[in-house]
Amino acid sequence: MAQAWRYAGLRWSADGPVLMWDGGRRSPLTWGKRVAFGVAEGSARTCVGARGHACPLAAEVPGRGMGARCEVCARLDRAHSVAADTLADDPRPYRVYLAWFGPGAAKVGITAVRRGRARLLEQGAVCFTWLGSGPLMAARRTEELLRAALRVPDRIPYADKRAARAALPATAAERAVEIASLHARARALGGWPESLTPAPFEPVDHVGVFGLTGVPAAVGQVRELVPGGAVSGEMVAAAGPDLHLLTDSGVVVLDTRLLAGWGLVPATGRESAVPVGPLKERPAEQDGLF
Repeated sequence: MAQAWRYAGLRWSADGPVLMWDGGRRSPLTWGKRVAFGVAEGSARTCVGARGHACPLAAEVPGRGMGARCEVCARLDRAHSVAADTLADDPRPYRVYLAWFGPGAAKVGITAVRRGRARLLEQGAVCFTWLGSGPLMAARRTEELLRAALRVPDRIPYADKRAARAALPATAAERAVEIASLHARARALGGWPESLTPAPFEPVDHVGVFGLTGVPAAVGQVRELVPGGAVSGEMVAAAGPDLHLLTDSGVVVLDTRLLAGWGLVPATGRESAVPVGPLKERPAEQDGLF
């Protein structure tokens, strides 16, 4: 039997997405590359542990979950986290950003300055702009200000991102319209922390980086991996954790977070054999901008 590979995450580099594997192995992904792997018969998806430690229970986890962690390891993983608001004493500077994922899908968030735009690539932001930078708590207070005053969310489900991504405007200027308006409204608000340095509106577009220009619309998304199943397709685009794979049935989106916890082996054929479901329909038009 072929040696099983254990998925360790997808990272975005200057050259594009890279699949990471336990043991430090890397698989750079390029447009046109065939992505093909299978799940061994009789295998199970097990908890990936937390903070570099294996799960002490070797617990089995559901195939459709994105975190691939049992309840114990999930709590441990979030126990010292900026995202979970459990890390308030980080002395490093942070940026506040506005990210746009498609029509009607914009959010506010924060990321460490040292990470550059990596966080935006990992989230699948089609375009974004910085709003300001400063200490962690000042960045967090600014994020809360926008949520309360402008009703801008700090999270958008990936299903909504995929739906919005299916109908992108043709030009970078059109794609930046919503965050341009939001940036102006945010700058006009009072109550900004004095320690946060505002940033001008300078939109960054990722359509080219993600390879989304001229890509056929996706016809479905992988719901989960299963023992004995396989995924096979030509990569035509990628955004955040999502790979857009051209299969015999059309373009199918694979959220690579579904790979975590499985032992993956080379696929024996070119045909996919995993549960595939429809994409979420695009959100209805809103009365206001947000």
